[in-house]
Amino acid sequence: MKEIDLYRAQIDKIDNELIEFLNKRMELVKAIGKLKQTDGTSIYRPEREQEILDRLKGLNKGPLNDDAIEAIFFEIFAVSRNLEMPEKIAYLGPKGSYTHQVAQSRFGSMGNYLSLSSVEAVFKVLNNKEAKYGVVPIENNTEGAVGETLDSLGKYDGIKIVAEVYMDIHHSFASKAEKIEQIKKIYSHPQGYNQCRKFLEEHQMLDIEFIPTKSTAQAAQKASKDPQSAAICSHIGAKMYNVPILFGRIEDNLANRTRFLILSDFKNAPGVQNKTSILARTEDKPGGLVELLKSFEDANVNLTKIESRPAKERGFKTVFYLEFEGHIDDKNVQKILKMGERYQIKWLGSYVRGESV
Repeated sequence: MKEIDLYRAQIDKIDNELIEFLNKRMELVKAIGKLKQTDGTSIYRPEREQEILDRLKGLNKGPLNDDAIEAIFFEIFAVSRNLEMPEKIAYLGPKGSYTHQVAQSRFGSMGNYLSLSSVEAVFKVLNNKEAKYGVVPIENNTEGAVGETLDSLGKYDGIKIVAEVYMDIHHSFASKAEKIEQIKKIYSHPQGYNQCRKFLEEHQMLDIEFIPTKSTAQAAQKASKDPQSAAICSHIGAKMYNVPILFGRIEDNLANRTRFLILSDFKNAPGVQNKTSILARTEDKPGGLVELLKSFEDANVNLTKIESRPAKERGFKTVFYLEFEGHIDDKNVQKILKMGERYQIKWLGSYVRGESV
């Protein structure tokens, strides 16, 4: 027997053992699923999954790296949840968008996905109980916050942030045209276009007609039907719609990242490295915002983010979106939330701090 055949025989033996152990795991998962259905506990437990990942990373001695451990076990988690109770996942589409990629990274290839054309449509579907989970972008480190997501968090009660995911965003320039000179229009989501302006300027394409699309995947779809156009899109979107990539990684900021939220209707149990999000209004008087911020110092709570949004009411009042360390059940966080009547605080969720995918 050749040496390679000996290695393959060992691999086959290990694969056989993996199947046996995975099925044993799934039998336990099914038993837990029955208990959860009885007491109404959520199937998706991000804090529990993070505990498992942290434990396995600590035991791992290689050659698998942490990213590989996450990729393998997030798929196992997703298959497990589908066995416990299949659930529908709504996301900002279309198929092949960055949001779709994030959804699949957490809910796996077997997930029952619902592609929607806007962020608010995802909230509406969750609000109507037509899906259990939603995935939407909330901010990009180049373009800033996604206003529609912040506004929808304030508008729809009962929908909570249950997890966050960070993803590195790399844009490609794809076209069926053989030369740049043949391109008459560029399709892209406005954020994607704005994140690549330096590339467009360098290649003298800022004067080419820009046609905004609802997603970068839709941009690739439209460019696939028009040989005199191009798309700024993900490499996956270009591949999905068979549009050749002329240039890769064209974003101005090579550290370009977007943060996404996973939404549902339940409260997470406390985990490690928790974050909490709220909406608040300050009193309409000089120093009102300073007083709100001072309350975090008094409660010894580390405030990590603040964004202002128009209240969209008569007049020009402002709502503040805030993030800070801690879980809603923590005593010092409770001190902040007890001021809810004074600042009209709305709790949006407590969740484990996300990691890159």
